[in-house]
Amino acid sequence: MDLQDAYHSGRVFHCLGHFTLCRCDQQWLNLLMCVLRDSPKLGGLKLDQYHGSQADQPSPARRRLSSVETYLRHFCTGGGVKDEGDWFYSREWWEGGHPVSQSTSTKGNGVVSVVAHPSSLPSRDSWAETERWLENRYMEIMGRDRERFKILGYQWRSLRFNDDTRQSTVKVMAACRVLQPSSIFYMQQPHCLAVPYLKSMVSVGLASLAASKYDMRNAAIGKKQMRILCVGHGGGSLPLFLANHILGAVVDIVEIDPVVISESVRAMGFPAFSVMAATGKRALPTPDVIDQLMWRGIHERLFLYESEAKEFILKKNQNNYYDMIFMDAYDGADIFPHSLWDSDSLFVKALSERLHHEHGTLVVNLHSDADISDLDRSNEGAPGKYVRKVGKAYKKGLMENEGNGLVFACEVPWLCNVSLVVSRGMRSEGRHRDKIKSNLMKASLEVDQILRLPFPCLDYLKTGLAII
Repeated sequence: MDLQDAYHSGRVFHCLGHFTLCRCDQQWLNLLMCVLRDSPKLGGLKLDQYHGSQADQPSPARRRLSSVETYLRHFCTGGGVKDEGDWFYSREWWEGGHPVSQSTSTKGNGVVSVVAHPSSLPSRDSWAETERWLENRYMEIMGRDRERFKILGYQWRSLRFNDDTRQSTVKVMAACRVLQPSSIFYMQQPHCLAVPYLKSMVSVGLASLAASKYDMRNAAIGKKQMRILCVGHGGGSLPLFLANHILGAVVDIVEIDPVVISESVRAMGFPAFSVMAATGKRALPTPDVIDQLMWRGIHERLFLYESEAKEFILKKNQNNYYDMIFMDAYDGADIFPHSLWDSDSLFVKALSERLHHEHGTLVVNLHSDADISDLDRSNEGAPGKYVRKVGKAYKKGLMENEGNGLVFACEVPWLCNVSLVVSRGMRSEGRHRDKIKSNLMKASLEVDQILRLPFPCLDYLKTGLAII
């Protein structure tokens, strides 16, 4: 029986938690991709080996998908790096906490505060290893006898506007020199994304870029430069995560509020050397020893500008194209400004010029007004009107003169958000959702194999997808 006859498109296995698949049939890979796509709660997967006379015969699917098997080994065994930003730990920072810093914004964000919460990870038995890492880094940088360091602990720190809007959450390490216990410094943990919508933006963005035939492997190891723009800074976990995991990433960050910038550096452990002055040069001519200790190899590729997004994009070098643009810019009232998605605005027109014309990918974090299943309806009176309206505006402003491309939205698990994607490099596949989703899932496996992120990108693609 053909797979299309046995497996009906659109079926969702809401209760499937564990699945065993035999690979003796030539269509095992296609079936696997369908099950992964349509099983949002799948947590256990077992692949039986070939049996009988087929055991020693190489499968064409097996030959062409070694990268898939690498991911499946991680998926089946629970291997890989532990995700300290797993949503399971959100109970540690979602409520309560104590304020460690507070300032008043002059840019409409009201009272900007940073609230601290204790973190259970990393556990104390791993602190000594981190202390040795700091000591070795110090000796490497300074070229002299090793300095001793002490880990004081780890905290979640949340940036809030007016005590109502939780703008961002990061994990911070506090440490000091043993001989100078009052010299406490804070280091934001660059491997940790605490909020699901950030993981969704990273996952769908990188998968879309990989599906556009972008050379992800050479960018990952620093042989190819990946130009990234982040509009909206918050605590800075997104640009820091990207620069940490992609050695070729060069990240421009635009933040309108100087209070947000200062709080992210002072209270949330973001690299101080990344801050840019109005002259276009670094605010700090050279990083100090502790900054080099924490961030050498990363902070040189981060450029944090205080500017309106429109002013920045209009002034930016005309020959500087961005491979990826991330948009997460909400004000003190938790509103995404219309000026950032108005298709007729100077900002969107300039954004269209700066986004790479072959594979450029824009990812926007949006509050969702509907379930993902409602978003690709054409009826403007149907639920999802706001997300469709924003998506169509970007489609008009960024895709009107492009021969290829795709606009779609992915549902964010656990939160009422969607990641809206404008991809200039992906094919529309006749707006066939299953084909598009399958292409993205295969690309996400490639991303997982290359970057070894602490979470599988696939988890943020199988939640639901709508074509705009």
